[in-house]
Amino acid sequence: MTGPGALRTPICDLFRIDVPIVQTGMGWVAGPRLVSATAAAGALGILASATMTYDELASAIREVKSRTDRPFGVNLRADAEDAAERVELLVRERVQVASFALAPNERQIKTLKDAGVRVVPSIGARRHAEKVAAWGVDAVIVQGGEGGGHTGAVATTLLLPQVVDAIDLPVIAAGGFFDGRGLVAALAYGAAGIAMGTRFLLSRESTVPDSVKRYYLERTVADTVVTTRIDGVPHRVLRTEFVDELEKANSVSSYTRAIRNAFAFKKMSGVTWRGMLHEGLAMKREGDLKWSQVILAANTPMLLRAGLVEGRLDAGVLSSGQVAGVIDDIPSVADLIARITSEAEQTLKHLGEMT
Repeated sequence: MTGPGALRTPICDLFRIDVPIVQTGMGWVAGPRLVSATAAAGALGILASATMTYDELASAIREVKSRTDRPFGVNLRADAEDAAERVELLVRERVQVASFALAPNERQIKTLKDAGVRVVPSIGARRHAEKVAAWGVDAVIVQGGEGGGHTGAVATTLLLPQVVDAIDLPVIAAGGFFDGRGLVAALAYGAAGIAMGTRFLLSRESTVPDSVKRYYLERTVADTVVTTRIDGVPHRVLRTEFVDELEKANSVSSYTRAIRNAFAFKKMSGVTWRGMLHEGLAMKREGDLKWSQVILAANTPMLLRAGLVEGRLDAGVLSSGQVAGVIDDIPSVADLIARITSEAEQTLKHLGEMT
């Protein structure tokens, strides 16, 4: 199909957006400026709340609302100590979409859906999609191995069709997308749209330091690495000297760093030790992790903050999808979304001419 409605998919009506593009809730990156710019451009912007205190999240939601009247979402941690309070905040503020990295429980899903909030968890396996679909979520984001941050081993081109065939819900494809051709490819697989992280990180409205953005642009597709030395589970980041050091570090130094980071994150976030233990137990249960991996998980927020906020390549990490190696500019969000839409329409037109 070509023409004005060619890119209108079920998630456009579900989220009340103009184009089937989602900006993911990247910790330390997806703040009010990026999210409001994405929403204003007709796509779905998602605030990252895992690295915010409750009060910071409330303030961020208000700021997005002051910048745009378009729908947006908030990414939540289902296992957070104050998850129930955050869910109620979304309901009270009439946030359109709640996304989750770890699967929300059935009670959280019901509370949100009863209030008209769309529930969209991210999943990395067919069985996870089937489980949350049975619980009543509205859509799922499927991330393949090419994606940045926590990722699986199965490529998007193999995982996506499995999930599309398994559930009768809108499926949003993530991992490896950055342009209009990718959007059309995802639609051809049966997806209802695409979600992008790295591509939005490398935009003008992203608050990542300019020096770090330039570092991303200088990378190739071979310059990311999937490591378990950050937080015990596979995590795709840009390769740096610091990451190489993490890979070589012994267990004692790794755990010492993790404990130090746990204290730092506790002080910054205000979470209690009881809350951190609760989250650790939830991670262990959900991800089938060892206690050593749970301890290492304390590294994640602080190492990402050092890299993405402070711009310290010598002491921080930079989550990144492999697409960093094919991105060569830093456009405004509005220009980026317009360009992807135009490319997709031209691709569809070209395909139509071939039939």
